[in-house]
Amino acid sequence: MIYVAAYCRVSTDNEDQANSFESQKSYFEEYINRNPDWELYEIYADEGLSGTNTKKRKAFNKMIADAHLGRFNMIITKEVSRFARNTVDTLQYTRELKALNIGVYFALDNIDTLAPDGELRLTIMASLAQEESRKTSERVKWGQKRQMEKGVVFGRDMLGYNVVSGVLHVNEEGAQIVRLIFHKYVYEKKGTATIARELREAGYKTITGNAIWTNTVILKVLRNEKYCGDLVQKKTITPDYLTHQKKYNHGEEDFVILRNHHEPIVSREIWDMAQAELDRRTPSEEIKLRHSNRYPLSGKIRCGCCGNSFVARSKKRKDGSRYKAWHCLEATRHGLPKVDPAGNKIGCGVNCQIRDEDFMLAVKKVIESLEVNKQVVLDGICDVLKAVFKSTQDQHIDKESIKKKMDNITSKSEKLLDLYLTEDLTKEQYREKKESYEKELSQLKELLSKTDQSDNNYDIEQAISDIKKYLSDVLYGKKQDETFYKAIIDKIVVYDRRHFDIYLNLLPHRWKVVLNSALNADALRGSIKYTMYRYLLKDLLLHHLSLYIFAINTLKMLPIRRLGRRTVLQLQLRGEGFLSLCLWGIRAFLHT
Repeated sequence: MIYVAAYCRVSTDNEDQANSFESQKSYFEEYINRNPDWELYEIYADEGLSGTNTKKRKAFNKMIADAHLGRFNMIITKEVSRFARNTVDTLQYTRELKALNIGVYFALDNIDTLAPDGELRLTIMASLAQEESRKTSERVKWGQKRQMEKGVVFGRDMLGYNVVSGVLHVNEEGAQIVRLIFHKYVYEKKGTATIARELREAGYKTITGNAIWTNTVILKVLRNEKYCGDLVQKKTITPDYLTHQKKYNHGEEDFVILRNHHEPIVSREIWDMAQAELDRRTPSEEIKLRHSNRYPLSGKIRCGCCGNSFVARSKKRKDGSRYKAWHCLEATRHGLPKVDPAGNKIGCGVNCQIRDEDFMLAVKKVIESLEVNKQVVLDGICDVLKAVFKSTQDQHIDKESIKKKMDNITSKSEKLLDLYLTEDLTKEQYREKKESYEKELSQLKELLSKTDQSDNNYDIEQAISDIKKYLSDVLYGKKQDETFYKAIIDKIVVYDRRHFDIYLNLLPHRWKVVLNSALNADALRGSIKYTMYRYLLKDLLLHHLSLYIFAINTLKMLPIRRLGRRTVLQLQLRGEGFLSLCLWGIRAFLHT
């Protein structure tokens, strides 16, 4: 007895397709019952799904899983396009099934994948099915764009508007909230976080029916051009008809823009004022980048209670001096845990501040605690630096020879035009030779430029001595280097004012820190008690390698004045220098 599975699929869920769906199921039941040696195991059916991708086809994926469990011996489907419209998927799954000795029979195409010519015929039919899918996708996209140009709205309901049959209708209940948001932002000069908190406390509902308002939601409302009557479509596109994954349109396709398309909720004057205020308050990309890298611990401290990030604030002491302190973002906004008037749980139990100095002191203690022969690490780095410096010195380049080659190529290039005019060269040959000479000349100019840049004389031994002294201070805890700490810290999880965990990059450990605060805030910031997991041999090796890597990253940022070939050094350390560091890390581990 041969147990047979059947697979059927329809692309959409309209009534005609649904009828086709039932017809396919009836067809397979009758087809299998006509053969006395066949027994129907199950009909796997996907309804209303595209065949260009198998990710969301639950029945198809269940069928493949059952095949691996040996629950049937054969699969029947109507045609190749019903099985998959993606050539790669079709061949991948039929080969996978063939390895399990399970054949796939395509009834209308009369293809059996177990037959000798099965895969050849299947490849041809699958390619045709995929091409048909591509054409269908192009037709649909073309039709949608024409509809967009006529003013048909593609999308779903939003705050203040309902979309009915491609037309925007004002929802007055939501429209009142939109007007309130614009009024608070434009006339009351309130920030988006403040507006979100006030709406949440007042119990206003979002479009999804809850009262979870955030500054991001407010920003989306303020930037949505639909509220002033304009319509911009094709903000997202689907570049690949096989994966169906959407992405933001960054100019790959033209937007469809219609001004004064529908009834506005706010006047264009208020809309323009809101956009001007948004532009004024929004920091430039340069400022954003500078702010995100402002402190070495930025983005690395998390709250162990609510999971939010910690943010830094500048504080003033009684004597007028300033210091940085870190707070949980949720606690900063809402204080201790409570329930707001709308019934939302807000606030955080970690409502305290921790000085930046305390965190840095804890990190310093953790670095000191690493069971690593730091002297071997330093010696290894210095040996690598010597090898790098020596390799750059050995790479002597004859500048006069380069200049002669450049003159020779320039002369040949000038003669090309004469050869073309005398018809000794065709147009194609002229262009080919011209491009070849220009490329070679550009390479020689670049080489000459690098040679000129590396001609600065410097004292190798003094440079290495400076580097060793600086890194020694960092590794032994005599100096706090923000670049080094930023690179080596993975995250810090805070549980309260005195207890937090420190995780380092590349090391699968957690350092539990207990901070004993000093009595006088202006005195020593506190002492650290720390506990660590027991080390395995492989962990010691990781310690050495991680110290090498992060020390060398710190080295790249050092403003060493005597180091005239700093750029060359950085490039060298990314290649053979990095390999040498790993070898020295292993050597240091063996000597520990």
